[in-house]
Amino acid sequence: MDYDAIVLGAGAAGLMAAATAGQAGARVLLIDHADKAGKKILISGGGRCNFTNTGAEPECFLSENPHFAKSALARYTQWDFLALVERHRIAWHEKTLGQLFCDGSARQVVAMLLEECARGGVELRLSTQIGEIGHGDGLFRVAGARAPQLVLATGGPSIPKMGATGIAHDIARRFGLGIVAPRPALVPLTLGPDAQAFRDISGVSCPVTARTGTASFAEAALFTHRGLSGPAILQVSSYWRPGDTVSLSLVADAAARLREARRKAPRSHLRAALSELLPNRLAEVMAARINHGTELGNTSDAELDRIAAQLEGLEFRPTGTEGYAKAEVTAGGISTAGLSSRTMEARAVPGLYAIGEAVDVTGWLGGYNFQWAWSSGWAAGQAIAQRGAG
Repeated sequence: MDYDAIVLGAGAAGLMAAATAGQAGARVLLIDHADKAGKKILISGGGRCNFTNTGAEPECFLSENPHFAKSALARYTQWDFLALVERHRIAWHEKTLGQLFCDGSARQVVAMLLEECARGGVELRLSTQIGEIGHGDGLFRVAGARAPQLVLATGGPSIPKMGATGIAHDIARRFGLGIVAPRPALVPLTLGPDAQAFRDISGVSCPVTARTGTASFAEAALFTHRGLSGPAILQVSSYWRPGDTVSLSLVADAAARLREARRKAPRSHLRAALSELLPNRLAEVMAARINHGTELGNTSDAELDRIAAQLEGLEFRPTGTEGYAKAEVTAGGISTAGLSSRTMEARAVPGLYAIGEAVDVTGWLGGYNFQWAWSSGWAAGQAIAQRGAG
């Protein structure tokens, strides 16, 4: 036996697990095929890393088992990670909706995690191919090293240009673990020719409430030449399935606002009223779509209510998503049914752990997925050290 544990993947979850286990006394080898640790951390948050969210709670995560994330999130919270950031004297600020960012650079977070790994005596091997994984006599054999514990922390296939693959899912299948069908999440949606008028206003953004099924998010939406993007759309995309509709409420309290527009300018037409409520190009498209030619002063309350319903329930049926290339994360993955929610260990394969994005736990946009990486990595790291000590 060369190590107590081998961690595959030097991303957010892998770095956290390795550092936690190492500092608790375990001998840890951390392997990544990339030439740098934390590559996805470095590009996150526009290079400033949205490293957690003050509102990170279990209901902000999708999984076939909505209760699975509770234990890890409760035992290593957003406040625990923030305390680590502050111990390393990394300046940070809060943006909207509880999102916490570095004042400086995401490189500070990677440097912090590498320093934590160094404190734990973690051995880091970059530019190392995993190759075949051997398992027998209670030991896992990877890249010429042996250990009784192996951690799958290689993420999912989102952002393949960063070297992301589905290798964690492949390894999990080999060891008999179930897989919830992976799919792109936090991803722009595409629209067909029937929505060409909206694709033609590419670049227009406005605050909306976006809905699909029971999911609803009030943030900005962006019209693109391929369809819909922006924070509100990325949020609902994680809940969207092919065939589902997505509706946008473009104007809150639309009926009351249209009545007010009628009172103030009874001679004006709908296009003018909409230009006061929406970006100009979107107002033009909506006016043409609604096709109401009567002056507002001659428009009944009932008709205004019908117009308001279109402004509050603009419905699309997306043709698909922009795929893993544009997805911030992967939904689905290694089924939680075969894992311990406390330790992240596979019940049927002692010593095998799965953490972070590789697992069927997906957070909202805004730092939630990093918090799952920190929490699940910490939980696995603690368990590794306890088993190693035993």
